Amino acid sequence: MKQNQSIRILVADDHTLFRQGVIRLLKDNKKVIVIGEAKNGSELIARYFNLMPDIILVDISMPEVSGIEAVERILEKDPYAKSIFMSMDDGEEYVYKVLKTGGCGLVNKNIMDEELYYAIEKVYRGEKYFGGKWTEGSLNQLLNDYEANHKGNSKFDETKLNFREEQVLNLIVEGMKSKEIADNLNLSKKSIDYYRSTLLRKLEFNTQAELIKFGINYFNIKREKQI
Repeated sequence: MKQNQSIRILVADDHTLFRQGVIRLLKDNKKVIVIGEAKNGSELIARYFNLMPDIILVDISMPEVSGIEAVERILEKDPYAKSIFMSMDDGEEYVYKVLKTGGCGLVNKNIMDEELYYAIEKVYRGEKYFGGKWTEGSLNQLLNDYEANHKGNSKFDETKLNFREEQVLNLIVEGMKSKEIADNLNLSKKSIDYYRSTLLRKLEFNTQAELIKFGINYFNIKREKQI
C-alpha cells in the first residue's frame, strides 16, 4: 500500500446494527476508508460497479441475492475484485465454498478488530486470509481433498433431490438459518425444519456440517454438468 493511500472498503450485510458496527470499527483505522454500504446482494452488485472499491467486506448470507452469488456475479465482470466474507461459521466447508467462489478471505463475525485490520491489509496486498490456522499449503490441500472426495463418491450421482429440497439445501449452504430460509421461500419455520431433517435422513448424515459439505459439492457438480 502506498504511503497515505487508504484502502477503500464496501461493506455489505443485511443486519443494520452489525453493518453499522463494522463501519464504525473501520473508521478507527486510518489505513482504511468505508466508501459505501449495501443491505443485500443486489445492492452490493450495483454499488460495487458504481464505487469500484479495493475490497468488499460481505456477509456470506443475505436476502434476495446471497453474498456468495453477488461476488460470483461481480467476478464475472471484474475478475480482479477482492472480497472478504463474514460469517458466524468459519468451518472448512465454508472455507472451501469461499475459495471456489473466488473470495480472498473468510473471517468469523466475532473477530477482534486487529485481526480484521490484518485480514484487510493482507487481502489488499494480493494474499488470502482465512484465519491463523490456514496457510497457503493447507488451503490447497483442502481444495484437493474436497475435489477428490466428490469425484470418488457415487452418492452425488445416486442422490435425487426434488425442487424444494434443492432450494432448501442451497440456502443452507449459503449459511442461512431456518427462519431466514422460511422467510426467503415464504414457508413456515416448521416446514424448513422438516426439510432439514428429511435431507439428513435421505442422505444418511448426522450433522449439518456433513450436509453443508455435501451440498457444496452437489451444486458444484451440477454446475459442471451444465457447462
